[in-house]
Amino acid sequence: MFHVGGARSALYNWAVARQSGGTFVLRIEDTDAARNKPEWIDGIISALAAIGIHEADPAFEGPYFQSHNADRHREAAQQLFAGGQAYYCDCTREQLRERTGSEHLGYDGFCRDRGLLFEEGRALRFRTPDEGSTVVVDLVRGEPAFPNSAIEDFVIARGDGSPVFLIANVVDDLDEGITQVIRGEEHLSNTPKQQLLWEALGAEPPVWAHLPVIVNEKRQKLSKRRDKVALEDYLADGFLPEAMTNYLMLLGWGPGDDQEIRPSEELERLFRLEDVNTAAAFFDVKKLTAFNGEYIRALAPEQFAAACVPWLVAPYAPWRPEAFDRKVFEAAAPLAQTRLALLSEITNYVDFLFLDEPVQDEASWNKVMKAGANDVLRDARAEMAAVAEWRADDLKAVLLAVGEKHGLKLGKAQAPVRVAVTGRTVGLPLFESMELLGRERVLARLDAAAEKLAAQA
Repeated sequence: MFHVGGARSALYNWAVARQSGGTFVLRIEDTDAARNKPEWIDGIISALAAIGIHEADPAFEGPYFQSHNADRHREAAQQLFAGGQAYYCDCTREQLRERTGSEHLGYDGFCRDRGLLFEEGRALRFRTPDEGSTVVVDLVRGEPAFPNSAIEDFVIARGDGSPVFLIANVVDDLDEGITQVIRGEEHLSNTPKQQLLWEALGAEPPVWAHLPVIVNEKRQKLSKRRDKVALEDYLADGFLPEAMTNYLMLLGWGPGDDQEIRPSEELERLFRLEDVNTAAAFFDVKKLTAFNGEYIRALAPEQFAAACVPWLVAPYAPWRPEAFDRKVFEAAAPLAQTRLALLSEITNYVDFLFLDEPVQDEASWNKVMKAGANDVLRDARAEMAAVAEWRADDLKAVLLAVGEKHGLKLGKAQAPVRVAVTGRTVGLPLFESMELLGRERVLARLDAAAEKLAAQA
């Protein structure tokens, strides 16, 4: 599943690529076969497409597969060995622990000058410079310096000869012409090692930019073990891709004014890596939901109706497929559009139109079906049965008159009718809902509610 942090990083890379006339490169780092499946790659591509990053766009390149470049990774590792910038090491973890007295200290350089050649089981280590510092020029974080004495002679190829991720990443970046690396700050600790490898391979390191970590309401880094982090899950909950894109772009960066709701093209144009914050970015689901409501209300009615379709069919829809009436829904959709914060909420707003009987919310029933409710229901039923035209305005006039008869304002008079007809105390406008539901079904539901009240009495 595509992490929202990865989606934010992708959007920032995309904006920079498009601004500069450059290329956004999608690379699948698939050297760990157990963690890579074709359907997951399809999921990444479809998730990117959802936030506006499309394979067909000229600025999109890939996907490339790291596993396809394995020979070059080995070649680069051997190049460093031949140049004296790497050496073989046969130290075991136990031997290192015995020499250092700790499992936590880095490698002590024991094999640096032993002149070992490759044998099965010997790892290839990079010879980190003894003195000085490695300075990382970072567009977000300035120029952090990492003392070389604190960087151990790290492994670049395992005991079986296979290169590790660090050197594979650098070689792939070189071969794919990567000039800017924009990623999460958790990768910053790897950057001095990667930069040393770039320089050892005779290349100019790319421009680095490490983005602020994304945290939850407890200021903990978003974790898939604890938090909902998959972009696909948010889309499945009814968040519009456009709202997600807008919100993700503002996690750690802003255009410098108070306007937050903006089309993606405008955000792309305004984005500047240099203005990204270093402070952690709070993933505020309430704010995202408010964004989503704004985007829902901005849709044209036909767009809104079309966007709701996935939630009107199985497995979301609780009604029989043949009971669904597309014309009735399209008439109801504008009534729901101003009320929804999530597209997935549409089912509960319109289910009463397509179910044989409304889903009765017991809390709503107990709240309004009290003394006098049965009299209101019976009088409303009698008057509504006699109206010449089954229209919202006429039905409202009937209930106004019934309310006056019982000394009730319209809000109080319509409450038991709403619960009888829709099953809930809140929902779409009542009289328009009854017009859509039709005379016969409304009268039947009023009768059923009156009978239930009588039985309870």
